Amino acid sequence: MNLHTPRPLATTSLATPIALQTPRLIEFGAGVAPTAGRWAHEHKLARILVVADAFNAKRVDALELNGEVAVFGEVTAEPDVPLLDAGLALARQVKPDLVIGFGGGSAMDLAKLIATLATSSQALQDVVGAEKVSARGSTLMQVPTTSGTGSEAGTRALLIDPATQNKLAVQSRHMLADIAIIDPALTLTLPPAITASTGVDAMAHCVEAFTNKRAHPLIDMYALEGIRLVGRYLARAVADGTDVEARAGLSLASLYGGFCLGPVNTAAGHAVAYPLGTRHHIAHGAANALIFPHTLAFNAPAVPDKTAAVLAALGCKSTSSADEVLVLAHRYCSDLGCEMRLSALNVAREDLPTMASEAHAIRRLLDNNPRDISREQILALYEGAY
Repeated sequence: MNLHTPRPLATTSLATPIALQTPRLIEFGAGVAPTAGRWAHEHKLARILVVADAFNAKRVDALELNGEVAVFGEVTAEPDVPLLDAGLALARQVKPDLVIGFGGGSAMDLAKLIATLATSSQALQDVVGAEKVSARGSTLMQVPTTSGTGSEAGTRALLIDPATQNKLAVQSRHMLADIAIIDPALTLTLPPAITASTGVDAMAHCVEAFTNKRAHPLIDMYALEGIRLVGRYLARAVADGTDVEARAGLSLASLYGGFCLGPVNTAAGHAVAYPLGTRHHIAHGAANALIFPHTLAFNAPAVPDKTAAVLAALGCKSTSSADEVLVLAHRYCSDLGCEMRLSALNVAREDLPTMASEAHAIRRLLDNNPRDISREQILALYEGAY
C-alpha cells in the first residue's frame, strides 16, 4: 500500500444537516438594473450610499435611484482596512437607510461591512470570524457588475490587514443582502482578460465546494451546474463581450458559486491564491486562475470521480490522472488568455517560501481540502507555477 496516496473522500450523506442562506429577493436578467431605484422607493429608503469602484461610480445612474444619493467611489481591487475606515467615515456622515454594493466582489464586501459597522458599537476586530456580528444598521442591496465572486449571494466579506498582509474574513447572516439585482448587461463592458479571470474565479468557487471535505449533495447541484455554465459560456464571452446570453450564463454561474460559499466554502485553491493578492496585489480572479490547475491536480487522488466530472463539465477529457488533470486544466485557463506563470507577474522566486508559510496558515480553508497539504507541498505548487 502506498501511504502517500490518499484514499478517495467519502461521500456526504443526503441526510447530513446543512443550511443554505440566500438574499430575500433575487432579481435576475438583462435590463433589471433600474429595479434598484423602484425597490428603494417602494421601501421608502431615501438616504442611499453607493459603494463602488471609480468606473462604476460614474454609472450609478443605471440604477435610477431617487432621494439623497452619496457615492463612495474609491474601492480598489484588493480592499484593505484603511479603505474600510474611509467608507465608514462617509457612511457616518450620510447616515444611509440603504447601502448598495455596486461593482465586483470588493465593492460588495465593503458594502456589507459598511452597512454592518457604520452604526454599530462593534469594531472590525470584534467581528472577524464567524457569526460575531450583533446586528446590521442599514438595508443592504447588492448589484454585481462582474461575474466572479458571487458576493451578492453570500454572508462573507474579506479585506486585507496591511499590518500582517493577511486577509481578514468576517462571516455573518446579518451581512446577507436584502435584495440582489443581477443584470448581465452591466458586465458587457468587462474586457476579455477580466472576463476570463473572474469567470475562472466563479468556476473555482464551484469546484472547491464540489470537491470539498464538507461537500453536500444540496450544494453539489449548484456547484456542478455552475461549472457547466462556465464551460459552456466563458470562452464565448471572452471572444465576444457583447454576447448577452453568454454574459447571463456567467452571471448565473457566479450566483451559484456564491450559494456554494456559505454552507461549504472554498479550500486549498483559494488559500494558495491569497498570498498572490495580499503580498503582490495580483487581482483575485487572476490569482485563482493561475493556481487552479495545480490544486485541482493535487486533489485528484482524493476525489477522482469528482475531478473527472469537473473536467467533463468544462468540456475537457474526463480523467482523474493527476498529470493529465494538470495539463488539461492548465490548457483550459491558458486558452482563455489567463497568465499562468508567477514569474510573468513579477513574483520574486525568493518570496515563494514566505508565501507558502502564509498560505499554509489559512486553516479556515485548508481544513476543508479533500487532501491534507503541507507547507512543502504548497511551495512545490508555487514552484510548478513559476
